[in-house]
Amino acid sequence: MFSLTNHKTKEINLERLFYPRAIGIIGASYNPAGGGYFAQVMKDRLKKPMYLFNPRLEGKKIYGRKVYASILDVPKEKPIDYVIIAVPSKIVPKIMEEVGKKEVPFVTIFSSGFSEVGNEGLEQEVKKIAKKYNIRIVGPNCIGVYCPESDLYFGRDQSKKAGNFGGVFQSGGLAVNASQLAVSYGCYVSKMISIGNAIDLSHPDFLEYFLKDDKTAIIGLYLENLRNQEYGRRFMDAARNCNLNRKPVILWRAGYGEATKKAIQSHTGGLAGNNEIWKAVAKQTGCSLVNNSIELSALAAAFKLTHLPDSRNIGLIGIGGGSTIEAGDTLEKYNIKIPKLTEKTINKMGRFLPDVNTNFTNPLDLGAMGAMPHIYYRTIITLDKDPNISAIVFVKDPERFNKLEETMISKMGFEEGVDLNRTFIKYISKAKRVCDKPMYCVMLKISEGFEEYKSRYKFKLKLLNRNVPVYENFDLMGKILDKMNTYREFLQAHGKFPKEK
Repeated sequence: MFSLTNHKTKEINLERLFYPRAIGIIGASYNPAGGGYFAQVMKDRLKKPMYLFNPRLEGKKIYGRKVYASILDVPKEKPIDYVIIAVPSKIVPKIMEEVGKKEVPFVTIFSSGFSEVGNEGLEQEVKKIAKKYNIRIVGPNCIGVYCPESDLYFGRDQSKKAGNFGGVFQSGGLAVNASQLAVSYGCYVSKMISIGNAIDLSHPDFLEYFLKDDKTAIIGLYLENLRNQEYGRRFMDAARNCNLNRKPVILWRAGYGEATKKAIQSHTGGLAGNNEIWKAVAKQTGCSLVNNSIELSALAAAFKLTHLPDSRNIGLIGIGGGSTIEAGDTLEKYNIKIPKLTEKTINKMGRFLPDVNTNFTNPLDLGAMGAMPHIYYRTIITLDKDPNISAIVFVKDPERFNKLEETMISKMGFEEGVDLNRTFIKYISKAKRVCDKPMYCVMLKISEGFEEYKSRYKFKLKLLNRNVPVYENFDLMGKILDKMNTYREFLQAHGKFPKEK
């Protein structure tokens, strides 16, 4: 197994990779499956120079940009810091020679067809040329860099808004998915890198960079393999340093099944490794292990939007006995505790909750009173003062608001035009401002249709804008709370929680 060491390596300055003065795309065309894909993705977004290269299209224009035959045709006084190589693998060595002569420090090799399919000789040739010219490689078999702050994109319609979530993925498709999913959970990307086979720059290099990058506070990794023991030791050191410095590392380590291990061998040419080893790695380094892109993105958002709970004790607010029991059963499966409330809290609840159709122990069943925004507000702020509680989870299904609004107007004397969606947000926002404990919403889907979806989406968006994470089911909520508490327990064990002054 990898061991923690004081492994020292020469620090790599990655600033010119993430903030290049100009970029180049070798193999550019209108073909959306090759170099043309990158030209299309960045054509209307990149504000700095973008040079396109393809000897078959020399002198023509693609998306209004002149096409050169070779990178050596660009004048020497015009530097290029980052190049995407999207040509057949057999001519990559020739292209690397030209890139080296142009003194380009960073390349992404989009091309596949190296050691993952048995072409070790071709891969070694590329590495030899890179070393000769001091070129650092991202890839091969990857899509490179997404850095919205510097207008670098590797996916269509990726957010232009920069956040504090950094990512390193061995899969290009999953990197695109995670960057989009993170936004849907309320978390935006600072920098994300798809590294593919990782024959040069790998997870440890980017972890070491993220540790010092003040734009990155949360780190997500998709890892199929680490190529050798040196990378393994560096990974352990870098991941642990990030975690101990309150930059949580979320690790999606693929390869649990036999079929998956074979797929990894053909995808990035490495061995997946033993599952028990990776559990031990997570325990030693403080990484949060997840199983898919949804868990990774949802956990990143929880780290972004809320602070760590002081314990595993939660206050749970539900509407309806059955769903409250379902929530409690699911959350306890993840070692989340739903403790008894203090007598003081229960007495306070009794002042504004009737003793019919409600249960104000823990979990709380508000019954029909859960339709009242002001009751929800009073319940949340009362729970926030209970010393037995470290976090608040509340359940809401806004798609029911329509029918409730009709009832409240016709039977309860509410004014015409009451908007429960907006009113609930108002009261939850008010609670968020005065509460100290982290709050989470589970927004259940109970029916499907455009109007129901629209209601859920609007409600979720408003909550995310108020730093309240929103999850679609209790199972995901349980996993998120478990991972956050495990990370807090890791910090406590090393004297890093509560946060040092």
